[in-house]
Amino acid sequence: MEFDAFSGGIEPGGLRNKSDIGVLICYMLHNIDAPFLKEDIVNIIQENAIANYFETITAIEELVKCGNIEYADENEEMLMITQNGKLISSQLYTTLSVTLRQKTIGAIMRLVTQKRLEKENPVTVEMAEGGGYHVNFRITDGMRDLMSLTLFVPTIEEVKEVKKNFYSRTDKIYSAVLAAVVGDNGMIADALRELKK
Repeated sequence: MEFDAFSGGIEPGGLRNKSDIGVLICYMLHNIDAPFLKEDIVNIIQENAIANYFETITAIEELVKCGNIEYADENEEMLMITQNGKLISSQLYTTLSVTLRQKTIGAIMRLVTQKRLEKENPVTVEMAEGGGYHVNFRITDGMRDLMSLTLFVPTIEEVKEVKKNFYSRTDKIYSAVLAAVVGDNGMIADALRELKK
C-alpha cells in the first residue's frame, strides 16, 4: 500500500494513507449515526495517534466537498454522514484493521459516556469572594438531584484536578458521602475500599 499522508504523531498501526483516513471518518460517523462534533472526531483520532492532525482535517474537508459527510449545523461544528458516506463505510470498512476499528469505536463509546456523565452530573465554578473558587457538584439520576455539594478550591489548577477526579469517581464519591452521613460503618469501609481502587 502506498503511503501518501504525513505520519507525524502516528503510532504503529496508524493510518498513513489519505483514503484510509477518509474511510475511518465515514466508519466513525456511520457507527455513531447521529450528528457528532467535528472537534471530537479530530480529538479521538489525535488522542489515539491514529492519523496526523492536518491529514485528518484535510480528509474531513474532502469528505464534505465530495458529499460523503455534511455539516449538521450552521456553525460547521457538527458532522453527520450522508448516504454516499454510508455506502463508503459499508463497502470499505474492512480495509481498516479490526484492532483500529475496535480502538476507534471504544474511544467513541468512552467519549459518549463521559459527555452523558458530565451532562447528568454538572459541575459549575464560581469565583469566591477574596480569591479562590467555589466548585458546585451535582449528582443526579438523570431526572432528579441525589446530592449537591459546594467545595472551596484555592487555584484554577486544583479546580481542574477536582473536576477530573469527580468525573472519574462520581459513583464512588456518592457512595462514600452517603455512607458517612448515614453513619453505617460497614458501608463506610466498603466505600473507602472502592475509593482506593
